[in-house]
Amino acid sequence: MKNKKILILANLDVGLYKFRKALIKKLIDQGNEVYISLPKGMLVQNLKEMGCHFIETPVDRRGINPATDFKLMMRYFNILGKIKPDLVITYTIKPNIYGGIAARFKRIPYAVNITGLGTAFQNENMIKKLVVFLYKLSCKKAKTIFFENKGNKQVFIENNIIKESRTCTLPGAGIDLDEYKMTPYPEESRNIRFLFIGRVMKEKGVEELFKAAKNIKKIYPEVSFDIVGPMEDDYKDRIHSLVRNGIIYYYGFQEDVKPFIKKCDCFILPSYHEGMANTLLECGAMGRPLITSRIHGCMEAVRDGENGYLVDVKDVKGLEEKMMEFIELSYEEKKQMGEKSQNLIVINTVVPFLYTYGLHRSDDRMCDRAGRFLEELKAEDNHIIRSWRDAGLPVGSAADSQALIQLRKEYCDKRKCLFCRFGYEYLRKK
Repeated sequence: MKNKKILILANLDVGLYKFRKALIKKLIDQGNEVYISLPKGMLVQNLKEMGCHFIETPVDRRGINPATDFKLMMRYFNILGKIKPDLVITYTIKPNIYGGIAARFKRIPYAVNITGLGTAFQNENMIKKLVVFLYKLSCKKAKTIFFENKGNKQVFIENNIIKESRTCTLPGAGIDLDEYKMTPYPEESRNIRFLFIGRVMKEKGVEELFKAAKNIKKIYPEVSFDIVGPMEDDYKDRIHSLVRNGIIYYYGFQEDVKPFIKKCDCFILPSYHEGMANTLLECGAMGRPLITSRIHGCMEAVRDGENGYLVDVKDVKGLEEKMMEFIELSYEEKKQMGEKSQNLIVINTVVPFLYTYGLHRSDDRMCDRAGRFLEELKAEDNHIIRSWRDAGLPVGSAADSQALIQLRKEYCDKRKCLFCRFGYEYLRKK
C-alpha cells in the first residue's frame, strides 16, 4: 500500500500510541498519509510528531446515549467526506460501530479491530441485542474483522454478526521485544512488590484488587502494591485513603512503564473482560510472573501454576489466596516463574502474531522467522511434554514442544489414534 490516505478511528490516545505505534510508524514510513480521529489527550502530540494528522473527535466511551452516539456517527460521515480516505481502520467499540457504519455507507474500504467485547455482552438484555444489531450493521462490508482472542471471535460468530471467513485472530497488538526485553529478576527480599498497570476503573478489577491488598497487608505488612495508570472512574478519594493508610502506592499515568515492571516481583490484572491485555504481554516478556483473570484475553498469557496463576472474575478470596501462594514461594521458584513467562509470551503470542501476519501479507520471510523463533527457544516444561519425554520422544526446542502439544490436542485428546502415525504403530504392534 503506497501513498494512500489512511484514517484511523479510536477512542483514546493512550491505547493508540502505546499499542499501535509500530503500525502507525510503518504506515507513515511506507509513504502513506495517516489521519487519526480521537479525543484530545496527553499523547496526541506524540502521535502528531510521528507524522499523523490529528482530527479532534469527542467520544463518550461509556454506555449508550442516542443523542451523543448519533452525533458521533454524523461526525464520522463528515470526516470521511472531507478526507476521502483510501482505507479506514477502526479500534474499540464506538469507532468500530459508528465509524464502520459511516465507512460502509460511504463505500470506503475499512477494517474493524475488536479489542474487547465490553460490558454489553456480559448479560442477555436489550442492550446486548442493540449492540449485536449495530455490529451486524457496521461489520457487514468490512474487509477484515480482527480479533485479539478466539473467545471474542466465537461470540461474534454465535451471534451471527459475522462469518468466520472474514475474520483474522491476532494475539493482541503485538509487542516489541527490543523494547520489552528480559530483565533480571529483583534481588531477594521480604518486600515483595505487586504491580497493577491499567486504567483505574471497576472493569479492570480494581475493586477486588484494593480489597485483596488491604487483607494481604494485614498478614504481610512488608508487601507493596504499586498502581500505575490514569483514573477512569471516580476513585480519587478511595485512592487517597489507600495511599494515606499505606496500602498502595499510586503513580498515575506513566508514559514509560518499564521501570515499574523492572522493580516488581509479580504483575496483577484481575480484569472482568479483555481483548488481549498488552500489559500481560509486556510484563511477561520482561520476565515477571503474572496473576490474572480466567477469561479470554488474559488466560492466553498464563499457564496456571507455571508462570503465574489464574483467578475467577470478581473472586476476592481467590485473588488473595493466589497472592499468598506466590508470596510463600521460594526466591528461585518466583524467578523460574518469571523465566517461564517470557518463554510463554513469545511462544503463544509473538510467534502466532508474526506467522499470521506473514500469511496475511503472503510474506514467507515472516513465517520463516516465526519458525526460527520456536527453534531457538527452550522447550516448554509441562505435564504434556514430560509425558512425551517419558514415552521416549526427545524434545529439544519450543518447536518440538509445540508440535507435541498440538499432537496431543488434535489426536490423543480426540482419541483419533488410527489417524496418528504414533497411535497407528502402537496399536499395530499391540
